[in-house]
Amino acid sequence: MYKEAGRAVTMDNKYWVPAIEKADSVLRLVADHPGELRMMELSKRTDINKSSMFSLLNTLEKLNWIRKDKDDTFRLGPALGSLASGYFQYNDLVASFHQEAAITKAAIEETIQLAELIGTEVLYLAKEEYPGPAKLTTEPGMRLPAHSTALGKVLIAALPEERLSDLYAAATPMQQLTPHTIADRASLERSLEPIRELGFAEDLEEAVQGFCCIAVPVRRGGQVVSAVSCSMLKHRWESKHALVLSELRQLSDRLSVQ
Repeated sequence: MYKEAGRAVTMDNKYWVPAIEKADSVLRLVADHPGELRMMELSKRTDINKSSMFSLLNTLEKLNWIRKDKDDTFRLGPALGSLASGYFQYNDLVASFHQEAAITKAAIEETIQLAELIGTEVLYLAKEEYPGPAKLTTEPGMRLPAHSTALGKVLIAALPEERLSDLYAAATPMQQLTPHTIADRASLERSLEPIRELGFAEDLEEAVQGFCCIAVPVRRGGQVVSAVSCSMLKHRWESKHALVLSELRQLSDRLSVQ
């Protein structure tokens, strides 16, 4: 048995490899809390003793699976990005997205993106970019704070309350990407109710100044697994908002498996 993000996980398999199990629990914690946890905290949360944790972190760091920040906290490393690229290439949702989003992109003449929630961040999985003078800097494999994006907010809105509490401490300030970014958990929670009711989220210059965004969830097996979005320059927002939302909902329906 080991502890993963505050919960006990029991494994019963005679072929199980404990060292890989421990590495998995550490990587998941680092992914959920990038730049937040030091060695002692990781040791406490996983019940891995300090000596073993030191060796494990040292190995993961040398393999570029994690990186140590200046304050001795950890983040995921570039080697995992390389592994993820293989996943992105062959993942059926990503493949379907490129096929279906190409239709949406042509209809609205804007860039479409696909992302999933990893801890408190959105991980961009794929992009169908519409050619134009203003290009989005987000690329597959990039992460942004979930509370600052329409994609992130629509995914957070699908979380159970206990999971939301685990991810966001009430008094912890949130990273501000622009003056419009949500600043605290109370504000985030207030923004979630209309998202749950209406089925979409908006980002009004909260991630990037001068850009607005709409996102809708993608469901598979009845569960929200990812989201699709469209970002556009602010001056096009009012004239295209309704068309973009309608097309994104149709895209979501095509990608969702009932």
